Formats: sequence, C-alpha cells, structure tokens
Amino acid sequence: MNQSELAAFLRSRRDRVRPADVGLPIGPRRRVPGLRREEVAQLAGLSADYYTELERGRGVRPSAQVLAALARALRLRGDERDHLFHLAERPLPAAAHGTAAHVEPALLGLLDQLTTTPAQIITDLHETLVQNHLARALVGRAPAARGPAASLVHRWFTDPDARALYPAEDHPHHSRVFVADLRAVAARRGRDAEVARLVAGLRRRSPEFAALWDAHDVGLRRADHKRIVHPALGVIELDCHSLFSEDGRQRLLWFSAPPGSEGAAQLELLSVIGTQELTAGADALDGPGDAGQ
Repeated sequence: MNQSELAAFLRSRRDRVRPADVGLPIGPRRRVPGLRREEVAQLAGLSADYYTELERGRGVRPSAQVLAALARALRLRGDERDHLFHLAERPLPAAAHGTAAHVEPALLGLLDQLTTTPAQIITDLHETLVQNHLARALVGRAPAARGPAASLVHRWFTDPDARALYPAEDHPHHSRVFVADLRAVAARRGRDAEVARLVAGLRRRSPEFAALWDAHDVGLRRADHKRIVHPALGVIELDCHSLFSEDGRQRLLWFSAPPGSEGAAQLELLSVIGTQELTAGADALDGPGDAGQ
C-alpha cells in the first residue's frame, strides 16, 4: 500500500470540501478552508485518531468498507473513489450495490440538504450506506456488518433484536412489506446471485419468511407509515418516504410528520437530544442500535 500517496490524496480532498457542502456550520474560528480531520472522521463514522493516522501515512491498511465511507464523506467522484481504492490496494467493489457501493451523487446531494429531518441512503437490499445525524439519533447507527447480515431484511428474520425498533404489534406488517419488496427487487435484478443467496438463506432459517415468500406478494416499499420506538422519546409516529436512484439499486429515505402533530414535536426534541446517548463509546463504523428502514 502506498501510504504516503494515500495520505496526500486524503489531505487534498479534505481541503477541497467546504463545510456547507456537507451540512456543517462554518463558524467564526475556522482556520482551514476545507474540513477538519475530526469532521471527516465524524462523517465517515471513524475515530478521529484513526483518520489522523491515515492522513499521516501511519495508519493500518483501511478496509473496503472504510474506504467507501471516506469516499462518501469526502464527496469523491467515481474516478476519485476508484483511485482511493487503488492507493489502498483494495479491489474495487464488483457491483453497484452492497455496503461498499459508491453512493449515487444525486442522492448524496439531496441527503446533504436534509438537515432538519432524519434521512439515510440504503441499497435495494436494505443495506445502510450513509445516514445523517438525525437518522442515527432516530434509528441508531448502522451496524458494521458484512455479507447477508448487512441487510436489515436478513437481520429482521434472523435476529430478534433487529425488531426492537418497532412495536411488536407492527411486526407482521413489516414482515409482509419486507418480503414483498424483496420479491420486486429480485424480479428487477433478474438472475442475480446475491439475491438468490439471500432468499435461499432466509428460507432455510426462517419459516415466517418462507411462508411469506411462497405467498408471492410483490410491491416496492415506496412509502410507509411507521411507529418507531425511541429509547428517550417513546413511540414516534412518522411517515417514511423513498426516492429511488435511476437503476433502482439505491434509495434515499426520509422521515416526516404532519405540522402540529405529536410526531413533529418529537422530531424537534430529537434534534435537541442529538446522538450523544446513541454514539457514546461507539467504535469506528459500529455502534448501538439497528438502522431502520
């Protein structure tokens, strides 16, 4: 790995990104035109010490997941993202999906503008790619999982803890919607090995999934009304909206509530509470909670 070139490239890209580009305040004491190291680390879900070591050319060889997170934080274009992977001697992601996928620039640009509402970008298999701070405060930081476990659909049917985000009486609805959405994605992708492995694994491990899959219900999850269980604010009723990328493989999700509703008041409180309780002590690219979709 060319550590010195990697460090220089990271520094050059950090200097180019303006705080306003990523929804950060400029502040009166800013001494650099671009982002601070700790701001890049925060945006990428890394510790400040880890990122500082990378910029100094003394860090460990970053994983593909870390590189993808840095590419998003630094708003790298496709060629720049590929260059970052080459410098770290990591193979480029084989497809435009999965947790190492390059986020669609149009969706990322919209996410940057959504500063007052929880929002995140996911893949069509419900793998969380990037979240704003309000999404992390609402549903928790996305777990640092790989393979099938990166998909919330997989965790929903294999890990009971993944369902704690929603009231128990709502679980049957979410199960049906997850499976109908996955069937629509499977049809859109055609003979896709990743989807086939996910479906086969879930059929083996979850009788509930197998029964719902055999019902052949189909429908993309474009919008939904959700009740989310928050550890400090209780149950929050919100509307969840989806905007799809052109190829359908990525989605921008954002949560809203009608003005004057209890949900709107709870979202205002959420912005005050922030993410301190949810992110305290979190490791790089990991933390408590499960990213909800």
